[in-house]
Amino acid sequence: MMTTLGTTTLFSEGLLGSQTALVAAAAIGIAFGFFLERAGFGSSKKLVAMFYMKDFAVLKVMFTAVVTALIGIRGLAAFGAVDLGNWYQMETFLVPQISAGLLFGMGFVMGGWCPGTAVVGSVSGRWDALVFLGGAAIGSLVYAVAYPALSPVHDMGALGVSTLDDVLGVSPGVAALFVILLALTAFLGSNKLAAKRAQRIA
Repeated sequence: MMTTLGTTTLFSEGLLGSQTALVAAAAIGIAFGFFLERAGFGSSKKLVAMFYMKDFAVLKVMFTAVVTALIGIRGLAAFGAVDLGNWYQMETFLVPQISAGLLFGMGFVMGGWCPGTAVVGSVSGRWDALVFLGGAAIGSLVYAVAYPALSPVHDMGALGVSTLDDVLGVSPGVAALFVILLALTAFLGSNKLAAKRAQRIA
């Protein structure tokens, strides 16, 4: 049986709030923002084009990131190179997370940005991104004030740390294959939609 290496992380060592973690987060954030800009995601028009079936770059880039991370993490775990128990995994709370996801999506379509891309856009000198970030800051303050009233909702639908393979009752490999097939289906479907739209315009 293959043994797992004694890998440690900032999470496993209780150092997520340390100066080292903050420096690492800043470095990763800068790199992330750089590649977002290089991918063209510093433009709200590029970002919302997916919702109007004009450009599916956002869908393809994000799905590619998910699949790459999935294969890398599962592969390393399978070969015993990492111990996923030492990695921070967010707990699932169905009601607040689904509600927040819907609200986030509405804000994305209406504002043309998500928080990360808005930071990239603001650094690139786009005033609409700055306005969006201002709105996000105001929303955060409103949420902080309303927190006592909303706190009962926070734990609704609690499932603990729940992964896709747990939910589906399958092995991690099968769950990974499902996500990969889903990504391929999304890629092919978006290409067909883009081709049909190009034919209509022509």
